[in-house]
Amino acid sequence: MSIEKLTAIFRDVFEEPNLVLKPDMDAKAVRNWDSFNHINLMIAIEGEYNVVLLPAEVQRMRSVGDLVELLKGKGCEISW
Repeated sequence: MSIEKLTAIFRDVFEEPNLVLKPDMDAKAVRNWDSFNHINLMIAIEGEYNVVLLPAEVQRMRSVGDLVELLKGKGCEISW
């Protein structure tokens, strides 16, 4: 599966219809990515991918690339 599914989640949560995900993208690069929307993002990802993201795992993430690698480690098929 490609990155489109994850991109759709980001676009919905952050209300950015033209958002393009990049591996090095972080919260500073996305308008409206605050702590509240970060939680909304994690909940949306958990629901869509049927995974559980542990608090320690979420804290270690520094970029979208880290998130993709975490999801891959949980058996999700994502490719750039």
